[in-house]
Amino acid sequence: MAGHEKFGSEKTRKRVKRKGSIRKRITGTAERPRLSVFRSAKHVYAQAIDDVTGRVLAAASDTEANLKTGVAGKPKKERARAIGKAIGEKLVALKVTSVVFDRNGFIYHGRVKEVADGAREAGLQF
Repeated sequence: MAGHEKFGSEKTRKRVKRKGSIRKRITGTAERPRLSVFRSAKHVYAQAIDDVTGRVLAAASDTEANLKTGVAGKPKKERARAIGKAIGEKLVALKVTSVVFDRNGFIYHGRVKEVADGAREAGLQF
């Protein structure tokens, strides 16, 4: 296991490797930011990032106070969809309608897919 201390488990190391190959191909701009999704065992986080300036335009997670009350006690997939809707609404309010989806090395399935579907429901295109 020597040399892998930076990434922890083999599973995490593989995800970080996939993430790198994805990030080589996609970048976000102010007009079309990168919608990056991260999921932990308990929570889901989403950020809209302008890679040109290095700024986060909007962010949402189920740890935010205003979302926490609405999704408390719901299944993880429903919470993920609510996060997608929340970040979608924030971006539409900023007059951003199109994004580049960054699954961050995770498989496009389950909670990651639910965030994407929720963002589409809010009016984002990708």
